[in-house]
Amino acid sequence: MTVSSELRPDGIRVVTMNAPPVNALTVQGWFDVAAALDEASADMATKVVVLRAEGKGFNAGVDIKEMQNSTGFDALLGANKGCFAAFKAVYECSVPVVAAVNGFCVGGGVGLVGNADIVVASDDAFFGVPEVNQGALGAATHMARLVPQHMMRTLYFTARTISAKDLVQFGSVLEVVSREDLLDAALKVAGEIAAKNTVVIRAAKEALNGIDPIDVNKSYRWEQGFTFELNLMGVSDELRDDFAGTDKAEHNAKGA
Repeated sequence: MTVSSELRPDGIRVVTMNAPPVNALTVQGWFDVAAALDEASADMATKVVVLRAEGKGFNAGVDIKEMQNSTGFDALLGANKGCFAAFKAVYECSVPVVAAVNGFCVGGGVGLVGNADIVVASDDAFFGVPEVNQGALGAATHMARLVPQHMMRTLYFTARTISAKDLVQFGSVLEVVSREDLLDAALKVAGEIAAKNTVVIRAAKEALNGIDPIDVNKSYRWEQGFTFELNLMGVSDELRDDFAGTDKAEHNAKGA
């Protein structure tokens, strides 16, 4: 199972992503994340969510190999819709979402974390949006919630990464702990929230979303529009083929 969800007696729901080897989620995987967060929203017994991952890293984005080993644009469309659904579900979850980030958090992982309410991370965690390397655009909306504008642009244009330790100075990561202590650290802050009146906390979540200066849903869809343009140009398949070791671009050119 790619995504599991466990509601603890204290009202903390732990949602875990587990898609070996690197937590690059398939189309279905992204929709599974969205479903888990939507379930948390609808369940009044859920007071707070901890979003975490098993394995080497938190999230490596979309499964590019799935995309390049499929015909046409179905996988691309599915990945875009799935990511949008997952990011939206995190942001609009009726209770606060605490992201517990270990290892790498890139591409779609930043989309999840950028829309979370609180971020704790292990001391080996790092974040990045290498979308330009694969001929795609997206998650700048969410990286901009983690770092200042000029830093976001540097990370976006260069595909560089930034460590969790560096994000602490921007206030976007609450604390950095050892990987062994990561879940406990996330559960600790989640427990503080779970101890509050859940009706008040749910109202607070809605209120804070209502005063956000940027509509993250519309902003991300704007970015996705350029991804579709790049795919129609053919450049995206060429770059993804380089990454995945496939030849989808060549096949598409022959079929044209």
